[in-house]
Amino acid sequence: MPRRDPSAEASGGKSKNPKSRKSVLTSRPERSPPRSFQFFHSSQHSLEESDNSPSKRQKLSHPLPKQTPEIMVVGQMYDFAKPNHIDLINGNGPTAMTTVQKKPSGISKPSNASGDSGPKRLVVKNLRKTKADPEKYVNDVSTQLDAALSAVLADEKLSYSNEELYRGVENLCRQGRATMLYNNLCEKCSQGISSRIEKPLTKRVSEMEDPDLLQEVIKEWGAWIERLRQRIIRSIYFFLDRSYLLHSASLPSIEEMGTSEFRKQIFSHRTLKRRILNGAYLLISAGREGKGTTQSNELLQKVIKMFHALTVYTSDFEPEMLGRSSSYIASWSDDKAATLNLAQYVDESRKLIDVELQRCDSFGLDSTTRRSLETNLEDLLIEHKDRQEKLLSTTNVGQLLQDDDVETLKQLYKLLQRRKLCEKLRPPFDAYIADQGTKIVFDEAREQEMVVRLLDFKKKLETIWDKCFARHEGLGHTLREAFEAFINKSKRSNMTWGTDNPKPGEMIAKHVDMILKGGSRATASNPAAAKGASHEDVDMSGEDEDAQIKEQLDQVLELFRFVHGKAVFEAFYKRDLARRLLLNRSASADAEKSMLTRLKSECGAGFTHNLEQMFKDMELTREEVASYKSMFDQLENKSKIDLNVSVLSSAAWPSYPDVPLIIPRDVEQATSLFEQHYKSKHTGRRLGWKHSLAHCQLKANLPKGNKEFVVSSYQAVVLLLFKDKSSTNTEIAYADIQAATGLDDTELQRTLQSLACARYRILSKTPKGKDVNRTDAFALNTAFADPKYRIKINQIQAKETKEENKETHERVAADRAYETQAAVVRIMKREKFISHVLLVSEVIGATK
Repeated sequence: MPRRDPSAEASGGKSKNPKSRKSVLTSRPERSPPRSFQFFHSSQHSLEESDNSPSKRQKLSHPLPKQTPEIMVVGQMYDFAKPNHIDLINGNGPTAMTTVQKKPSGISKPSNASGDSGPKRLVVKNLRKTKADPEKYVNDVSTQLDAALSAVLADEKLSYSNEELYRGVENLCRQGRATMLYNNLCEKCSQGISSRIEKPLTKRVSEMEDPDLLQEVIKEWGAWIERLRQRIIRSIYFFLDRSYLLHSASLPSIEEMGTSEFRKQIFSHRTLKRRILNGAYLLISAGREGKGTTQSNELLQKVIKMFHALTVYTSDFEPEMLGRSSSYIASWSDDKAATLNLAQYVDESRKLIDVELQRCDSFGLDSTTRRSLETNLEDLLIEHKDRQEKLLSTTNVGQLLQDDDVETLKQLYKLLQRRKLCEKLRPPFDAYIADQGTKIVFDEAREQEMVVRLLDFKKKLETIWDKCFARHEGLGHTLREAFEAFINKSKRSNMTWGTDNPKPGEMIAKHVDMILKGGSRATASNPAAAKGASHEDVDMSGEDEDAQIKEQLDQVLELFRFVHGKAVFEAFYKRDLARRLLLNRSASADAEKSMLTRLKSECGAGFTHNLEQMFKDMELTREEVASYKSMFDQLENKSKIDLNVSVLSSAAWPSYPDVPLIIPRDVEQATSLFEQHYKSKHTGRRLGWKHSLAHCQLKANLPKGNKEFVVSSYQAVVLLLFKDKSSTNTEIAYADIQAATGLDDTELQRTLQSLACARYRILSKTPKGKDVNRTDAFALNTAFADPKYRIKINQIQAKETKEENKETHERVAADRAYETQAAVVRIMKREKFISHVLLVSEVIGATK
């Protein structure tokens, strides 16, 4: 029977016979002996797990002699850096102790008498005693790794499992052999790139075009980086890369090392480098020439990524690409500038810039490359001296403005804005405005259309300034200054009767007169205005007429602000206002007062003083006429003439010449009666009758119907000569008419022409013709007929004559001469001594 072990009983375990020399495995660290293995030699090796089954129990037939077991510690076999413990399963588990004792063959192991299960025991039988060599282990692992690397580089199947290779790398790293592993790996990678990539490529380099060579390099690069990442790092050398190289400041990672080796042996190769860079640029060049394909674009993207990975993008590719791109852009610019006009050059330049920058974004070029390429494009396409001459040519820009090419002007502005050259657009812009404006102002053939053309021209320029030039402040100043310059130009011509008065002032006044007489409908009725007016301006359906008049007056005032000498405008505006008030031709009293308010705001109260007095005179006139009629109604011998009189202040109203006229007796009696009544109320005042401003309403009983004619005083006096001859066709000679009326030849011919040669021919002329001569004779036209009962024939009275126009210009010129002399005197009195240049400047400022 086996003896019970007192120590085992004391500890509560099963009995153990020390003479059985069996190996016991226990998991209790407090009972385990020092961490070591005991190996016994035997001719056979077997591993047996004992159990407590009774059938397997054997008794010893004779006692065994005591033998001292030979023990060899594992730490002496493999010299690890830190041999703390050994796990029989994976080498790094919890602490365990295994003891193996020698036992003579043929002796069975004793069984546990007790049936309960205790700690299981692992028995190693007949283990041969060997002594391990650490260097041999290192060499074996290195051999395995070399073989594995060769297989990886040759795309062959590994002879060892990834786990075995990984454990080998880990064990060597733990033994302090990481540097050796890394050096061997570097050497192996360098040899693999040289033998399997560099040499095949250099042999075939002369047989391939640069893009084809580049395709092969990309293929080899992709395969190499795939091997490096998946099969070398992740599967084998991951522990080395993450535990050793990651914390090393001097050694790069395995991927960085592999990339560096590829760069040194492939890209840095003298022949391959030149061909690779040239191939990359040829792909870009193919895209610029429109020959690029989807395959070439994808290849270029891969090339750019490879350059980034090899860290040669900034040092090698970017300078090469930018240098050759600059040559291409310069050549392109010279060719296009020589063969294309400005509009085509601007469009092609814009497209080139957009395509080049889009290529940078599509193929993953760096932002620094994009900025540098954009700078080169701007330098060679815009800022170059020759290109600026083309882009800013007065003739070229003027043609774009003349053609109203809004899109091209917008693109031109954007090109110049890239280099802040928009200010240089001011000279050509100014030259165009001055040239076109001067043509409009001095166009005698289209004089009546001047204001409408100026308004259209200004609207066009403002549209260009807003949509094309982004309301650039400097160009806005240029627009206003150029308008102000040409609109105040003057020259002695037939348009101004030999004076140097600016013509726009007169035409602006006449345009305002047209608006205030006819309202917004005057724009549609005037051929010159209708040509430049839009449909919205002409169509009055559903629109407020006063609002339309106000809008048109605002537009005219924008031109009026550019006029320096307001004297011409004032003179003509006053004369036209007088006609509107006296002939009751104003379309709207509110519009008249609104215009007066605007002029007062623009020019001050002194400018509108006389104009305001004219309106006051019309108010006083209505009171005087009402007083006269109340007195007239009380008379017993009433005249058949219904007299209306306008009493005007001679200082406020325009001056009119005294034209001799023999008025009918009835009219003379009526005017004498009014003059007596007026003088009875106002002493010290003298009345002067201006028959040229008078108009009359005559009722005529004609053979083909009764009519009412609205005529001027001159026309009325002439028609009354035929009052007693209406039943006969008696003709009156020109000389007799002149003697009866007292009119001079100019006024008489003008009057007879309006009655006998105009639209309404109340008189017939012998001989027939459009001109009136002193030898003509006139008779009442008994065949006159018209569907309208009331007919206006005094239109000629409402129009300005050439003599009146000439007189107004000459008076304005004389007044300006007097004003200039007075300004010189005032300045000289103030300064006492002044240079001529400064005096001229002061006088211009004073009379502006």
